[in-house]
Amino acid sequence: MIRRCGHVAIVGRPNVGKSTLLNHLVGQKLSITSRKPQTTRHQILGIKTTESAQLLFVDTPGRHRESERALNRAMKRAATSVRSGVDVIVMVVDRSAWTDEDERVLTHCAQASAPVLLVINKIDLQDDINELLPHLETLSQREVFEELIPIAALRDKNLPLLEEQIVDRLPQGDFLFSEDEVTDRSVRFLVAEIVREKITRQLGEELPYAVAVEIEEFKTEGVVTHISALILVERKGQKAIIIGRGGERLRRIGSEARIDIERLIQSKVMLNLWVKVRSGWADDERALRSLGYDEG
Repeated sequence: MIRRCGHVAIVGRPNVGKSTLLNHLVGQKLSITSRKPQTTRHQILGIKTTESAQLLFVDTPGRHRESERALNRAMKRAATSVRSGVDVIVMVVDRSAWTDEDERVLTHCAQASAPVLLVINKIDLQDDINELLPHLETLSQREVFEELIPIAALRDKNLPLLEEQIVDRLPQGDFLFSEDEVTDRSVRFLVAEIVREKITRQLGEELPYAVAVEIEEFKTEGVVTHISALILVERKGQKAIIIGRGGERLRRIGSEARIDIERLIQSKVMLNLWVKVRSGWADDERALRSLGYDEG
């Protein structure tokens, strides 16, 4: 049997559904999601193995124009570096419009040597699919794209077709990971991201992006896994927002995170959360490296 294996970059402007697409292609939640743009900060490798192919999906942060802060620069490097060394690029756009940010992403895709597939996401939100046809026709005329595939990542609509188109373009070769692996990230990393997701979803626009999560303890005693996570913010006011009145918001964040963590590690979890002010961490390259943000 001929085997195929290769890296697939999932790129696009912020909040078009890249992380949701990764999670549904792999069949497991690896990349956190929220309605807040630029939730993804890291390159996340998701591994999908079938009988004849291994697809190594790379989810990247949405491209950032602002680069004043070290955190933004690190995210921009992560988004840009994925152009090199991949075998297929999947560019994700929203169904409703083509923006200047989409055009900038396309410019970077065009500079890569890998074939580019254009994915039109969230078509399930379109009442009349015929209204999309002029938009799809215009996009299909862009010479960069080898295929144009409308999908609904959240509903798994057309994902088998997308996977088939990707596999057809992967090089022949042996698998790089065992068949039961779904990511190259550690469980500690995934747990920290789950906690950060719950913070992002709870707070919406109340808190700036300068929130990080650091796992300080991760140990199993009997049937219970004890996890201690430190939530880092930059100012005292931000700490108060996360804790909430009488600690109510922090308890809610912990409760929601614990449910997902137990599902991830298949174990009962005792989760303890603390909030600490660490001024300027998002401007400190060294601090960012220690938190795993500088992978580019």
